[in-house]
Amino acid sequence: MTLWLWQRRRNLSCALWTIRPRHWVARLLITLGTVAVAVLLGWAMWNAYMASPWTRDGTVRAYVVTIAPEVAGRIVQLPIIDNQLVHKGDLLMVIDPRDYAIAVDLAEAAVTQARANADNATLEANRRARLTTLETSEEEKQTYASNAQVSEATYQQAVAKLAQARVNLERTNIHSPVNGYVTNLLARLGDYANVGQARVSLVDADSYWVDGYCEETNLEAIQRCDPASIKLMGYRQVVHGHVDSVARGINVANAQADQTGLASVNPIFTWVRLAQRVPVRIHIDLVPNGVLLIQGMTATVEVQHRSEPVRSRDDHPRQSDAQGGARCEPGRVL
Repeated sequence: MTLWLWQRRRNLSCALWTIRPRHWVARLLITLGTVAVAVLLGWAMWNAYMASPWTRDGTVRAYVVTIAPEVAGRIVQLPIIDNQLVHKGDLLMVIDPRDYAIAVDLAEAAVTQARANADNATLEANRRARLTTLETSEEEKQTYASNAQVSEATYQQAVAKLAQARVNLERTNIHSPVNGYVTNLLARLGDYANVGQARVSLVDADSYWVDGYCEETNLEAIQRCDPASIKLMGYRQVVHGHVDSVARGINVANAQADQTGLASVNPIFTWVRLAQRVPVRIHIDLVPNGVLLIQGMTATVEVQHRSEPVRSRDDHPRQSDAQGGARCEPGRVL
């Protein structure tokens, strides 16, 4: 029995010695594979977070046009509804035009009267000018000539008032200056509109862009016309665009003065320096179907490096580029 147990133990030890090297190799391969995967993931994360500038702090922006009446009166027509798309030139509202139409009639009558007075004064001045000094005095001639000039000036004033009255009549019809969406419409039919009081707000449909608030440590890798990917919160589709410009100034809190005029300097930890965030303007090139751009939406912006740089004569975009975004083409001098 003892010999049999010894023989069994010896066989088991031999079997373990033959299996153990295989387990060691397997464990080594698993370890090396795990390290390799970790290195690859770390490299991918480094490229994603450090090599390519990106930020989750992005916002969809658009110009908002505020419509305020230039004449006062009651709103008699309001052919728009909230969130409606209107085109440039569409009628937004009508102010009661009756008072302004009467003002035009009065101004036209005043012009006719002033024209008649000016013509009569001119005829009298010309008649006196042809008389000799025996028939009239030089003082009377000068008086009639001066009256003719005053009458002509009065006529010009009447013409100007007529033009102003016609302009005010035209201003009772308020038209849309842009293609846009009516937003937060609070005006109602029958409301009284005062001069300069905002009654309609339009979100310019042709002015959408994205502001990506990137850390200043990433600005070196951002160049104008670099392609950018925009991921809106709530949409899976990716909106494509390019870098239009970088803001040249942000608010400096330490430069604000208190009531005594002294600078308000905030204390900081010398070993901790937080990077400032600078707005980077992204021009939108392509919006996928089904994506609604809304002023104020949250966006994630990622900027990729451009394969071929675009040379620029200056850093200031031209007026045409500022309105519609910079048109970036490889090798094109902007």
